[in-house]
Amino acid sequence: MYICCALLKHGYENFNLEILEYCEPEKCLEREDFYIKKLNPKYNISLNPTAPFSGRKHSDKTKIIMSDTAKKIDHPGRYKTGENNPMHGKEKPEGAGRVSQQIEVTDITNNTTISYDSICEAARTLNLPSHSIILNYIQRNQQKPYKGRYTFKKV
Repeated sequence: MYICCALLKHGYENFNLEILEYCEPEKCLEREDFYIKKLNPKYNISLNPTAPFSGRKHSDKTKIIMSDTAKKIDHPGRYKTGENNPMHGKEKPEGAGRVSQQIEVTDITNNTTISYDSICEAARTLNLPSHSIILNYIQRNQQKPYKGRYTFKKV
């Protein structure tokens, strides 16, 4: 909202929009953080792009609205724990959950290939921030090694 008020007060001609740098998608947050610290922009929404809500708190009014909204969601097991939960003591129905996808990870720096039982397991082992990095790599049929080192292939 601050930017809208500033645009109306000072006029559009006193603002500009520039691309400061082109970078790989996985580097965007890191580079945004760099420029926020370097340029100290007045109208940036977040001071920390990796944790946009860091240092801020919801108002009491907002907390009440979120609570009321959550209570309207009809779910038989909501807020029920232990024996009160309708699924307590029952096995998961057959087919519930996701099927793990085996994956081969090749490290091109030492030419080794390791098979993992799941994409999540591979992401944890490689200390990746999210398994979606591997999913996106596979879905986009990328050929360039991730971070110049790893290639991924479904088995």
